[in-house]
Amino acid sequence: MNSASHYDVAIIGAGMSGLAAGIRLAHFGKRVCIFERHNAVGGLNSFYSIAGRKFDVGLHALTNYVRPGVKGTPLGKLLRQLRIERDEFALCEQKQSRVAFGPRGETSLRFTNDFAVLEGEVAAKFPAQIDGFRRLVTLVRTYDDVSLDAQPVSARATVRQHVTDPLLEDMLFCPLMYYGSASERDMEFGQFVIMFKALFLEGFARPFDGVRVIVRVLLEKYRQAGGERRMKCGVRRIVAAQGRAQALELDTGETITADEVISSIGAPETERLVAAADSAGTPTPTVTAPGGLSFVETITILDRQPAAFGWGDDTIIFFNDSARFDYVRPEAQVDPRSGVICIPNNFDYGPGRALPEGIFRVTCLANYDRWAHLPEETYRADKQRWFAEVQRSARRFLPPADEAALAAATLTTDMFTPRTITKFTGHLNGAIYGAAAKNRQGRTALANLYLCGTDQGFLGIIGAMLSGISMANYHVLQK
Repeated sequence: MNSASHYDVAIIGAGMSGLAAGIRLAHFGKRVCIFERHNAVGGLNSFYSIAGRKFDVGLHALTNYVRPGVKGTPLGKLLRQLRIERDEFALCEQKQSRVAFGPRGETSLRFTNDFAVLEGEVAAKFPAQIDGFRRLVTLVRTYDDVSLDAQPVSARATVRQHVTDPLLEDMLFCPLMYYGSASERDMEFGQFVIMFKALFLEGFARPFDGVRVIVRVLLEKYRQAGGERRMKCGVRRIVAAQGRAQALELDTGETITADEVISSIGAPETERLVAAADSAGTPTPTVTAPGGLSFVETITILDRQPAAFGWGDDTIIFFNDSARFDYVRPEAQVDPRSGVICIPNNFDYGPGRALPEGIFRVTCLANYDRWAHLPEETYRADKQRWFAEVQRSARRFLPPADEAALAAATLTTDMFTPRTITKFTGHLNGAIYGAAAKNRQGRTALANLYLCGTDQGFLGIIGAMLSGISMANYHVLQK
């Protein structure tokens, strides 16, 4: 364990954004240390093991994928800034994905990493909307979504200037919201643009071995650049004086100092560290309202490829069974009416190459408060009940499979809830995408304390890493 007491930059949290910020700063000779409370890096995009089997957390797909030679994209910028060779991520493209609406997905829009496929689907399914859709795409392509000074504008209102069919509107919003929106029912238009580009104009890919490939590459780059990290060693308090972060009190009881501090753990979570709990242990209210949107995810491991059940075509399916897509915190523990199906086997890994086991993942909106304080026995029973309901709902959007054959093929299952998310990430309310209000410049009330990651406003795995890079560049390296 490193025992240094002063750093040029201290980074709170070893998620994707914190690791990227650390690599960038270490490349320029900064003495930097990342402090992580848990025993694994990656934050919301990590992995865990049960009985020797590794489960990805967070990663359905790496978005913003473009093929070699395509310039001027977030992926290219990321690779340059972190000095990563493209082949190190070993990315494999999706086969195809779709948005499926109706009780059994009667209306669907296919999309791939070739945008012409989605454009053709809109033209075929919504012929009266195609001209407006193309105008919207032109606006998205030209919009400056990375401006740190952009003023918030309603995405719904902007999209309705071009797309007038409510069904098409909802089908466009559904994937973007599930993959990045911290706001209910609407998005800020800059966030909509980021996600539209990431999913539709660019696309999905995945390393054969999942998120741990990306984590390994980042850790190795950080180590090579001379960065330090302390695991199982979180920050319990930021000591502030004269408008600056003067010191960090660690979980170990140690105190360290740093010229600059970058926090990747979220805006309200960081504010709680600055305004530490009172002597009775009561949490101090935060300036930034914590996010309220959380999820459950079910994971099923099969002894055969999903294609054996007729599930071999689609990589990711965004589904909704209702007349309108209702992206809100549910009243019940889970809202199974809409969600995301991910089948990691259905990426194009190349001829004769397939994952050793079948994987079937389903994600749905959930209510943190309905899960957070349950007695353990009730909690386990509710997980079992909702696992079955989520699976039942999702399978309506897939070719029917024989129940007995599916049960016989199931090797193991797992499920995480909003309670799991808070336990292992510290995110208040189990909020995957953080606070609804984003802080594009990453500034805080303290002159030398900055935010990166979800609450800074860049989305997805690529966006998280670019957030860390941008904040390191903007607040530290440009001084």
